Amino acid sequence: MASGLVMEPVPITSQKHDPAWKHCQMFKNGERVQLKCIYCSKLFKGGGIHRIKEHLAGQKGNASTCLLVPPDVRALMQQSLDGVVVKKRNRQKLDEEITNITPSPHGEVDSLALHSDVSNGIQLIGAPETLEPNSELLVNQEGMTSGRGLDRRKRGRGKHSFSGHGAFAVTNSAALGSRKVNNYVHEAIGRFLYDIGAPPDAANSAYFQPMIDAIASGGSGVEPPTYHDLRSWILKNSVEEVRNNTDKYRAMWGRTGCSVLVDQWNTESGKVLLSFLVYCPEGTVFLESVDASDIINSSDALYGLLRRVVEDVGVKDVLQVITSNEEQYMVAGRRLTDTFPTLYWTPCAARCLDLILEDFGSIEWINAVIKQARSLTKFVYNHSVVLNMVRRSTFGNDIVEPGVTRYATNFTTLKRLVDLKHCLQVMVTSQEWMDSPYSKEPEGLEMLDLISNQSFWSSCVLIVCLTNPLLRVLRMVGSEKRPAMGYIYAGMYRAKETIKKELVKREEYMVYWNIIDQRWEQQWHFPLHAAGFYLNPKIFYSIEGDMHNDILSGMFDCIERLVPDTKVQDKIIKELNLYKSAAGDFRRKMAIRARDTLLPAEWWSTYGGGCPNLARLAIRILSQTCCSIGDRQNQIPFEKVHNIRNCLERQRLSDLVFVQYNLRLRQMVGKNTEQDFMDPISFDSISIIEDWVSGKDMCLEDHGSSDWMTLDSPSASTMLLGPSNDDAEELGSGFYDYEIFGRGKDSEEENVEDNVENH
Repeated sequence: MASGLVMEPVPITSQKHDPAWKHCQMFKNGERVQLKCIYCSKLFKGGGIHRIKEHLAGQKGNASTCLLVPPDVRALMQQSLDGVVVKKRNRQKLDEEITNITPSPHGEVDSLALHSDVSNGIQLIGAPETLEPNSELLVNQEGMTSGRGLDRRKRGRGKHSFSGHGAFAVTNSAALGSRKVNNYVHEAIGRFLYDIGAPPDAANSAYFQPMIDAIASGGSGVEPPTYHDLRSWILKNSVEEVRNNTDKYRAMWGRTGCSVLVDQWNTESGKVLLSFLVYCPEGTVFLESVDASDIINSSDALYGLLRRVVEDVGVKDVLQVITSNEEQYMVAGRRLTDTFPTLYWTPCAARCLDLILEDFGSIEWINAVIKQARSLTKFVYNHSVVLNMVRRSTFGNDIVEPGVTRYATNFTTLKRLVDLKHCLQVMVTSQEWMDSPYSKEPEGLEMLDLISNQSFWSSCVLIVCLTNPLLRVLRMVGSEKRPAMGYIYAGMYRAKETIKKELVKREEYMVYWNIIDQRWEQQWHFPLHAAGFYLNPKIFYSIEGDMHNDILSGMFDCIERLVPDTKVQDKIIKELNLYKSAAGDFRRKMAIRARDTLLPAEWWSTYGGGCPNLARLAIRILSQTCCSIGDRQNQIPFEKVHNIRNCLERQRLSDLVFVQYNLRLRQMVGKNTEQDFMDPISFDSISIIEDWVSGKDMCLEDHGSSDWMTLDSPSASTMLLGPSNDDAEELGSGFYDYEIFGRGKDSEEENVEDNVENH
């Protein structure tokens, strides 16, 4: 690098469509542009985006391999490179075919042949007298696969498709007009989706591209399904397909066990609907929805519903029923466990965490910081010019990050602001901002003051430190990548540990601990969480000394409840000793390495053969979730099902809901969140981020502030945010603080004992 030259970051514009741009940074070094990998920070002085892609894909040759790139990104880059190779081969093949074509000296063109070829997507344009071999006036010799298409092509040749004196030449529309063709197709799709009122995130459906492929494979003569087709045989086949898929899951329930989930939500008309789902590691399935408006406050009626669903699923396969934590559910859950002594009732961990975040946000000083931050984001997101300026300054990143819930969004957005602090400070001191009329407005001046306020940023950083571990647990309990049961206890331990280390003084950190314990009190006492902690080998073997008694008691409780056979219980207790001493296959070097690489249930399945009874129990416990909150339901017509009075139509609509919800749930497994990136100000996100983007009367101001057509598109760039880490991996090892296990009581007792001894 030449001395005296400063590396200046260059924003990556939305016009750069290659997927590799999301995983690198661009810098200007004098007159030279260089690219930098965001994972390993390697700098590339040449080779362009293709070399970065080879670097990320691990393709040997022109670039070294990145050792820190996430596996999903590596696979995506390799897939992109493979696509480039295929396109290059197709292009070479087309060039060879074009080179073999000899222009005819004759001057006539068969009009029928011309009409036939045009109808198949081939354009005719004026041609020069001489056609160069590398000319872009090309003949389409691909794409006509039917017999009729081949006949037309032969007829076209018979009448000489080229004229020596300026008549016409045939050109491949994919070569000259691919963008126009794409725009035509995209606009047609857009008109259809707008007409039926479908939300823009319909494009994120896993079934969108297969639909496009199926239509394309049918050719120009494909006929769309009719209204009656969609209501009859297509729906019937879809119902059968989903039921067959559900039956495959049922086969897994016997091995891994399952959790019955009860998701309650209120409609705009005031109805209270309950959705019943079943979770196992293979995926979640939707069973049915019930209008519970008249019975929601009756624990007896709720108990009857829960009992029926458990019996339908299979009592022997159900380990737990997860509901909200309201009093009526608690009473119904206790009755259910009395009726079925081999299962647990558990309150939804995600709802408890959301209440904790709500309480944190109600603390006076935190609430004041949130209000300050909201004043900034509301100003930005209600002025297109300012929003464009911010997005350019942050390399395409938004300063609002939607969380799982409204309360989570308060803290995910504060973290996003902290991550982009430097970019925002550069923006408000730039000449572009100072020349902008918005910089002189009261809101613009307030934004400058806030972004320049070190006290504000210090408060944001502290809030992020206190809440980020809780957000991590919230993401884990809602994740479809791995069952949360083996991690939730450790996640809450880490959250309290982080708060203690950050605040140090007991009287300060106990304020936040008390909030957590008050909302989480029920969860601390549920044995499944403790047993998941005990049976996770990565956590278990990282603990030096004796396991805390609360964890042991939870493990013993699970053995007694989930394994009714006393002889098997005794065998499990003996096998626990092998697990504790890492005997047999547990001692193998492979098993030791696999503690960090395999999911806990997979680890037991692989190395637990010497402890078959304990392994079976461990797999069933570690295969469970901790959350009952389902996927977005606002686009599924649950309420219509319960309003229809015609029995036949009600059953048809019920089957439609069954198909819709289960297709959506099927997409959740292994979902790529980057593909699901949404604009924070979109209507689809508004229920979660409304507090951060809704203006007062700003929309009628001048300067063209409300012209959405001038907005730059947001991107899912993570170059300044860093790669997304695995939340479970971040839990680390080492759990030694007995004050956390004792929820603050151990220290109080120690203080009392010290005082007694001193006296």
